[in-house]
Amino acid sequence: MRKFYIIEEFKHLNPILPRRQTTYSAGYDFSSIENVTIKPNEVKLVKTGLKVEMPKDEVLLVFPRSSLAIKKSLTMSNNVGVIDADYYNNEDNEGHIMIPFINYGTKEVMIEARERVAQGIFVKYGITADDNPVNESRSGGFGSSDKE
Repeated sequence: MRKFYIIEEFKHLNPILPRRQTTYSAGYDFSSIENVTIKPNEVKLVKTGLKVEMPKDEVLLVFPRSSLAIKKSLTMSNNVGVIDADYYNNEDNEGHIMIPFINYGTKEVMIEARERVAQGIFVKYGITADDNPVNESRSGGFGSSDKE
């Protein structure tokens, strides 16, 4: 089952649940839940107020909307977001999908609340390397797999 949920803490902001815009769209559009100002060369996390549940052999890949680069000189600082199935309901942030943007332009840029900023595509991966068995569970949220 794949399903987007609103995180309890953000329900009062009425986040927009991601949806595909056309019959053949691969991506589900994500929107910001608040106004965000990003200065030149600054990286900011844009909150969506959402989390996603998906099968254990899938990942949600998140990409910036192409119009952001053209119209606002913004791109994702990590190029592609990777949301693993076990990020859902983690103990740190409930699985909050946040998108890191960098302003590579020369002017301050505003992302408005409810503006579509990224798109997520579900991908079934199912194949892992035989020489890397893992028995660890996620112990946190954003960036937690780096923590020792």
